[in-house]
Amino acid sequence: MQNIRNIAIIAHVDHGKTTLVDKMIFQGNLFRDTENAGELLLDNNDLERERGITILAKNVSVHYKDYKINIIDTPGHADFGGEVERVLNMADGVLLLVDAFEGTMPQTRFVLQKALALGKKPIVVVNKVDKPNCRPDFVHEQVFDLMFSLNATEEQLDFTVMYGSAKQGWMATDWRRPATDITPLLDAIINDIPAPRVQEGTPQMLVTSLEYSSYVGRIAIGKLTRGALASGMPVTLCKRDGTFAKAKIKELMTFEGMGKQKVENVECGEICALVGIEGFEIGDTIADAENPEALAPIAVDEPTMSMLFTINDSPFFGRDGKYVTSRHLKDRLDRELEKNLALRVEPGAGADSFVVFGRGVLHLSVLIETMRREGYELQVGQPKVIIKELNGVKCEPVEELTIDLPNDVSGKAIEMVNRRRAVMLDMQHRDDRVHLTFEIPSRGLIGLRSNLLTATAGEAVIAHRLKGFEPYMGDIETRVNGSLIAMETGDTYAYAINKLQDRGRFFIKPGDEVYAGQVIGESNRQDDIVVNVGKSKKLTNMRASGSDDKTNIAPPILFSLEEALEYIQEDEYVEVTPKATRLRKIYLDENERKRRGKTIGG
Repeated sequence: MQNIRNIAIIAHVDHGKTTLVDKMIFQGNLFRDTENAGELLLDNNDLERERGITILAKNVSVHYKDYKINIIDTPGHADFGGEVERVLNMADGVLLLVDAFEGTMPQTRFVLQKALALGKKPIVVVNKVDKPNCRPDFVHEQVFDLMFSLNATEEQLDFTVMYGSAKQGWMATDWRRPATDITPLLDAIINDIPAPRVQEGTPQMLVTSLEYSSYVGRIAIGKLTRGALASGMPVTLCKRDGTFAKAKIKELMTFEGMGKQKVENVECGEICALVGIEGFEIGDTIADAENPEALAPIAVDEPTMSMLFTINDSPFFGRDGKYVTSRHLKDRLDRELEKNLALRVEPGAGADSFVVFGRGVLHLSVLIETMRREGYELQVGQPKVIIKELNGVKCEPVEELTIDLPNDVSGKAIEMVNRRRAVMLDMQHRDDRVHLTFEIPSRGLIGLRSNLLTATAGEAVIAHRLKGFEPYMGDIETRVNGSLIAMETGDTYAYAINKLQDRGRFFIKPGDEVYAGQVIGESNRQDDIVVNVGKSKKLTNMRASGSDDKTNIAPPILFSLEEALEYIQEDEYVEVTPKATRLRKIYLDENERKRRGKTIGG
């Protein structure tokens, strides 16, 4: 039995978790060539690199002295809670990484709470102590208070603290005396994190994660909690619903460095991957062929939000994408369901539509963005929160929202959040910034981020986590301004846009091609206005002085995918193609919209 340590890394978005794991891999001398030294090896998906967030949990291993350290990188975002809960089942301890200036953040709390409840032993790493005006000692106290408030045991509260800078590649027990590398941290992992418990008997492995390979199909990943497994061995798959299925392990792999290595045998306590098991789900147990004993399945976080996905039927469909039919859409969503645990898909009202349930706007927008990059075209409806009936009471998801922002704009932010049925729980002043904590219905979060960032000139740091389902809090006012809608299909002209600027703000620029029914701007009034932006200036022989002054057009408002999803109203779709994101009315024809009771002005 080799010496193994299984450890999960917990951190808030952008606190340096993935950078630290990369440095640990280098320290383990896996990459003797230094040409990859600046690369983020773990966030290897384009989207993860662009946004600087970890979306999928990943497994890597580092060899240090005579030990093998299995590191599980967890997502820090509450929308990916489905990932977090599972991977913590594979770990025996956690590395809690906090920023030396920002301290503990709501999403750190979210994952830490789950880790402590599972009885995991923490090591605290205060990162970025090289930043100006950092406050490592204060953050240390803050972490202790947080763990205490989360009901940590005496043993968990007696944690080791390491200080350092993952970016500069050093860790030490005293932040005033920097070390030369991160070996003190690796030593702390070996000394403080317990070895996996060795249990004799028939094999038991809970499937906590999965990968998909187009060559071998689905690969089951988990920690072997009892017994041993061998390649070619017959096993029983104990399903969550209590049924059993016979299976055979075709290949057995362990994680080595960034990849996997085929092995003949796996001992208790090791994290491994199995090929050849058909029809398994996350939470199933792989057990002995003759005397199967199931482990308790994992509880998976409930979805809180739904969106309608439908095929692209706009006049511009099929221009950019390779996959445009409902069959393509269905196959892609089915594939996603195989590995994205917090996702649910149900057939929609129309034959070509699907209702997709997820953990939040970010969770669903990451899926849409991934599909867009793969060449899919689709249309997405307004996000809706899931309303449940609990004991005869109408309940909705409620979240804890924290906003960190400058003092001088706090009043504006509080007013904006209060309008969305939020209740303030706490307010703390830190130098020239203020830290606000609210309880807010999930509905109130839709569209809040972009409005808050605008109101605070991009200074607000916003985070939220799900608390649970609570009684419905009443109606929330949504966007009050109507839309500017294109009258006809064609190119747009600066002349026409200039003449219409008093009607509202535009999302398009001169020369863009639009179609009838496309939402091309936000109206100044509450009603929707249909405008003709395809009108060019008629040329005549007459010239009056001053009539040919240059047009002065305000730059268009450009939406990111999340902002577009949060912006649209109930009778609108976001059209997503590999090259464009457009807003449109569900009914493109003006007469059809009138018939359906929507007031059209102008």
